[in-house]
Amino acid sequence: MKILVCISKAPDTTAKIAFKDNNTAFDENNVQFIVNPYDEWYALVRALELKETLGGTVTTISVGEVDMDAIIRKAFAIGADDGVRIDAPATDAYFVAEQIATFAKQGAYDLILTGKETIDYNGSSVGGMIAEMLNLPFVSLATKLDLSGTTATLECDIDGGTEVLECNLPLVISAAKGMAEARIPNMRGIMAARTKALQVIAATTADKLTEIKSYTLAPGRTTCKMIDAENAASLIDMLHNEAKVI
Repeated sequence: MKILVCISKAPDTTAKIAFKDNNTAFDENNVQFIVNPYDEWYALVRALELKETLGGTVTTISVGEVDMDAIIRKAFAIGADDGVRIDAPATDAYFVAEQIATFAKQGAYDLILTGKETIDYNGSSVGGMIAEMLNLPFVSLATKLDLSGTTATLECDIDGGTEVLECNLPLVISAAKGMAEARIPNMRGIMAARTKALQVIAATTADKLTEIKSYTLAPGRTTCKMIDAENAASLIDMLHNEAKVI
């Protein structure tokens, strides 16, 4: 079983968000980056569980520059066998997907896993693009994955229930909450991660279909208006005329 897990970096949720260059670029100064949680907790950990049960290898792949190396080594510490970094800025989802798909074509992977989205851009598009470029089935937002031979059984949450799917391998999946439980690297894994080989390869020529025009911070919290419990009419008036929710 050969499994490829796509991982990316994301700002720690406690990071202070700021922009530079006339609000056209994210200011990374003093920002702590982490493995994107959906990639780590669900996609990578489930891949490792499958490897431990069925045998095989887990390879991580990322698109990024040298600062991505620390993120990849965190994946090593959790248990990934090897990692590949495509040496290019991850500036566009289509560009990232095309780089990963080009690499995956050469590896004959049985399973390709991504997190459902990154916690910074929330695009949720790379997995579907990879599947299309490889002409493979794609299951989005899967919350459970089991394998029997070359058949994958998956569950996805839908309105009012759960959808159960069966697909033949090879297959691309985006993993959502419920796929696996987060793992904490142990000391043995951390020490091994320092010496594992990290393969860096040049990017291929690929299109970049989008660009950032500008960033804008979300508006801050507005002043809370306190309404006396005996003044229900005033509350109803504000909900109707100001909030316009009734």
